[in-house]
Amino acid sequence: QVQLVESGGGLVQPGGSLRLSCAASGTIYSINTMGWFRQAPGNEREFVAAITRSGNGKDYADSVKGRFTISRDNAKNTAYLQMNSLEPDDTAVYYCAATTDWGRQPVAYDYWGQGTQVTVSS
Repeated sequence: QVQLVESGGGLVQPGGSLRLSCAASGTIYSINTMGWFRQAPGNEREFVAAITRSGNGKDYADSVKGRFTISRDNAKNTAYLQMNSLEPDDTAVYYCAATTDWGRQPVAYDYWGQGTQVTVSS
């Protein structure tokens, strides 16, 4: 089993920045991909970004490309999502996820964190 704990959410003004962290514990040796998803009220959970174990493979949703950066520190078993130029449409609960596979679909991910709220508002 793998446990994931997100942190770093909060309230930020449009144009501001936040950095989310996802700390992993448990049988993490089996994990290849760490991903970030988000879900706004009334919407389905959507893919935001993903990164492979080596960090060489990265993927971003078109809506965040150029504004968000995913990274990971394997020594700390932690993944990050740096979010810049935040917009009100980025408001959502952000979830960290992990999988032995790779992909954008939530069903591809075996483990999920509890989520952290990000609110972008003036």
